[in-house]
Amino acid sequence: MGPSSSRRASGGRQTVVALDVVVRGRRVVTPSGESAAVVGVAQGSIVMVEPWDEGALPDAPTVVELGDDEVLLPGLVDTHVHVNEPGRTAWEGFASATRAAACGGVTTVIDMPLNSIPATVDVAALDVKRAAAAGQAWVDVGFWGGAVPHNIGQLGGLHDAGVFGFKCFMVDSGVEEFPPLGSEQIERAMREIASWDSLLIVHAEDAQVIGEAAPPQGRRYRSFLASRPPTAEDTAIGRLIELARHSGSRIHVLHVSSSDALPLIAAARREGVPITAETCPHYLALAAEDVPDGATQFKCCPPIREARNRDLLWAGLGDGTLDVVVSDHSPSTPDLKALDTGDFGVAWGGISSLQLGLSVVWSEARNRGFTLADVSRWMSRGPADLVGLPRKGRIQVGADADFCVFAPDDSFVVDPARLQHRNPITPYAGRRLDGLVRSTWLRGERVDIGAEPRGRLLASGSPPRGSADPTPAGRMPLS
Repeated sequence: MGPSSSRRASGGRQTVVALDVVVRGRRVVTPSGESAAVVGVAQGSIVMVEPWDEGALPDAPTVVELGDDEVLLPGLVDTHVHVNEPGRTAWEGFASATRAAACGGVTTVIDMPLNSIPATVDVAALDVKRAAAAGQAWVDVGFWGGAVPHNIGQLGGLHDAGVFGFKCFMVDSGVEEFPPLGSEQIERAMREIASWDSLLIVHAEDAQVIGEAAPPQGRRYRSFLASRPPTAEDTAIGRLIELARHSGSRIHVLHVSSSDALPLIAAARREGVPITAETCPHYLALAAEDVPDGATQFKCCPPIREARNRDLLWAGLGDGTLDVVVSDHSPSTPDLKALDTGDFGVAWGGISSLQLGLSVVWSEARNRGFTLADVSRWMSRGPADLVGLPRKGRIQVGADADFCVFAPDDSFVVDPARLQHRNPITPYAGRRLDGLVRSTWLRGERVDIGAEPRGRLLASGSPPRGSADPTPAGRMPLS
């Protein structure tokens, strides 16, 4: 290999590729683990991953030597982000959300179909959302579609337009334009979605169980916690598994907070039910015993549960029952969080952690014996695989050169004033976290949130219904 090129196999031949960027580090996390390596980038893609060489680096216009305290991670992929634009841009927006993502080492986000207006339940609404995002995304952005009672027969149009799957609720979503599905409607949606091998992602809480619980009142966190008991999740997940057994649909359970549901998920997977599940940084780092009364910045649905439950969620990550960790970034304006009254009965339920997720998870993971390779699997490669983005979330030849330069032993105290999302409300205020994102790279270029945004809009790699296209990855990006 010459000093300024990489050799890449193509159809039995070797092609010489001029390098644009070379990164060398003693700690580089690849799909095979952590090792010392040299990574070469050309035209936004990784074209070389070689063992560390003490000699001269290959020539390139940009050469980066990582410090001994730095780790090169693949850019994080967050598949659970509520951007809320258009319609509720005062809550969040593509510019502010993707700046926050970039500052947190996240290079790809998949936007939820709510709480924007219109909700992404038809192709026209998807077009409106894409138009809103165009030109103001600092990282790459894709979109989920929504499954609601009135659109189940028309989901195919959204699939053909490139959404990464479909979200539904089994309980009130909190916004009137996105109503929940009943069991028969979920089964119908599953059969539709299974016919083209897409994915149904589900907010799984049982409406009847919640309806029979005492509603939350006032400032007591315990009142709110009791209003959404773990049996609401367990019952809903059990019903979801039963429906999936008959439909053959791939299903993904969102934001698992109840550890009691883990045996149900594990057993279903052993039976061959195509089910995956996620949890979130707040369920892994926070505990109900530590939530002060009136502290509505901690309110989310399902709720943060007890420390023992949190420990069992970590065990579920360790044994593979839980597949990925994503933010469920769900912001709102301060008035909707009822910060002035601290009333859990009226406050909006949602936690914003897009910028902090990696540090939150690493702070807990390292104390429990997990490695950065584990964290990368949960937060980069796993979410990319979930939505079918084989070029994202991994440092390997052929992938996009999306990187996070991370200093795992640095620590910082969370200052809400330094958060990039539009409404800097956080339950982590004043908390010391381990691990600092020093830079984020998108397709081989360092992200500068003071410059022009370079994020692209992505479409699903799944081919349209009836397509004979054998190379679905060619459908992305859109821009």
